[in-house]
Amino acid sequence: MNLILTDTQRSAAVERGLASFIDEIVAIRRDLHQHPELAFQERRTSDLVADRLSAWGYEVSRGIARTGIVATLRRGRSEKAIGLRADMDALPIEEATGLAYASRHKGVMHACGHDGHTAILLAAARFLAGEGRFDGTLRLIFQPAEEIGAGARSMLSEGLLERFPVEAIFGLHNWPGVATGRFGFVEGPAMASVDQANITVVGKGGHGAEPHLTVDPVLATASLITALQSLVSRNVDPQHMAVVTVGSIRGGQASNVIPESVSLKLTLRAFNDDVRRLLGERVQALARAQAESFGARAEIDYRLGFPALVNHAAETDFARDVALKALGPDAIISDFKPRTASEDFAFFLEEKAGNYAFVGNGDSAALHSAEYDFNDAIIAPAARYWVRLVETFLA
Repeated sequence: MNLILTDTQRSAAVERGLASFIDEIVAIRRDLHQHPELAFQERRTSDLVADRLSAWGYEVSRGIARTGIVATLRRGRSEKAIGLRADMDALPIEEATGLAYASRHKGVMHACGHDGHTAILLAAARFLAGEGRFDGTLRLIFQPAEEIGAGARSMLSEGLLERFPVEAIFGLHNWPGVATGRFGFVEGPAMASVDQANITVVGKGGHGAEPHLTVDPVLATASLITALQSLVSRNVDPQHMAVVTVGSIRGGQASNVIPESVSLKLTLRAFNDDVRRLLGERVQALARAQAESFGARAEIDYRLGFPALVNHAAETDFARDVALKALGPDAIISDFKPRTASEDFAFFLEEKAGNYAFVGNGDSAALHSAEYDFNDAIIAPAARYWVRLVETFLA
């Protein structure tokens, strides 16, 4: 009997195997959605994940970056190892979906689909434990605190890659507005860096009827906000992407009082490290100069966030080819573009070769919206992609 299957035959077998228990995985996803937990508080989620993985035969290591998990499954004699990562944390948002399985925790919801990412990896984990065909070591990384940009760094600082070595690491994220179950792959910069500037323009307050006796921080701030819009158009090479957004302005309470100070919060994004450094330098210089030109001063707290997420060429080609063979050409978006959102998986890709892919969530509300919900229809195809990625990498 010929036991060697073609890619098409093996993918069909994986699809059938996943279908046999996908309803259970959907139930787990909806349970996680009902019980969202914020960064580094994912204790119930961690318990659920660890219990399932242990029952399926994985060697489970817990307490990495407080609530993180690494599950290991070894087959055969090869020393080759692959890592797959899912994030677990939720957001401080009051859910407005009205779903039967909506969040039971006031002010907390899975508004980015991390419940779905966890479910996808659990589905793949279950299949690989029972029917997976591979030679080597599989590492499943369930990461806390992605939303605050601390989870990946914490796991790495605690020796994740030294304790659980892999040759390459892979991740994925659902994406609203992209057709359900279709995959996008981007070589090179795929998601932007993100930094934050908190700027306080300090002047001299006083009566609104006597502005000449004050140093008006509102006027200085208005000029600064306008000037900030020149950074991208006049300081950044037009061939490079950059974003400077003022997301918060706070100052004063009464119409007839000039306040002592006005505070701004900015987000800055780029795909290129040189552009990222340029934005940091120019924002701070411009804030000081604009404030001083009005007789005020600028106090600046500049905080580095995530680096740009940069996919490695060979691993991206490999991942795209696996998805093409596992899911068919209609499932691949040929011209998928980089996203200006940010992801702390970028820290893993600074340490190890790998790829971060995107899978369409269909016509859902946007990420981080109170009306967002993960599309359960993408669990099966995304899990099939994970399975075939592992089996091909560890062939």
